[in-house]
Parts: sequence; C-alpha cells; structure tokens
Amino acid sequence: MGVHDAAVIVARARPFPSDRFAAWPLDPDPAAVADARRHTRRQLAAWNVDDETAYDTQLIVSELVTNAIRYGSPPLELRLIHDRTLTCEMRDAGSAVPHLRHAATVDEGGRGLFITAQLAQAWGTRFTAPAKTIWAEQTLFD
Repeated sequence: MGVHDAAVIVARARPFPSDRFAAWPLDPDPAAVADARRHTRRQLAAWNVDDETAYDTQLIVSELVTNAIRYGSPPLELRLIHDRTLTCEMRDAGSAVPHLRHAATVDEGGRGLFITAQLAQAWGTRFTAPAKTIWAEQTLFD
C-alpha cells in the first residue's frame, strides 16, 4: 500500500476594503514602465508605506512590467494589494512561464526576476485562463 499525501487548505472569508487595492491597465509600450512606477509611488504614499519598502516596490514593479511588455501579451494590468503584506501583481495574457536565472556580467537583460526575488519575501506565478499573474509579496514595517 502506498503513502497518500494530503493537504489542508484553510481560508478565512472576510470583506476586503476597496481602499487597500489599486489596479491600472497598462499599454504594452516601454513608456508604461514609468507610468507604473508613478502610479505605484502615489499609491504607496497614500497608504503611508515606509520609504525603503516603497523604493523596493518601485523596483519590483519596474521589473515585472518590463517583463510583461517584453515577454507577455496584452492586455496588461498592474495591481497592488495592501493587506498584512504588500503584494504586487502583474497580469498579462501571455503563456510564457518566467524563469529565474542568473545573468552573466556581459548580459544586457535577464536580471528582472532575480532582483524581484531578492527584494520580495515571496514571489510566484499564478495561471488563470486566459492569463497569468506574476506576483511578489513584501513584508510591511510600521
């Protein structure tokens, strides 16, 4: 007889305040990276997020948006969620799976997810038809 693995998922349903969520559609154009950073900066200031976390979040957003523009497919959407943690989500309609890699010194690209992984507490990919979401979660400091 084989061993069966089991998982228990516990969820707590609670209302999520609308002022703790922000989302912006983005154009599939490199200029959208600056727009995304600007939206992020304003939203984090409104949420009174500390300066270090806000700086790291802007770097994460820059990397996730750049990757979505380069490797994803429209429509593109950036979301920020301010709950117990701060979550950045970049959604696109592409099916390409992102890979964390270590770029060589002479490589011009390939550092986006590595930077994200260094700055975030956790990150990952979630697939839902017909889109994927790359997310990064950061600890919030009071």
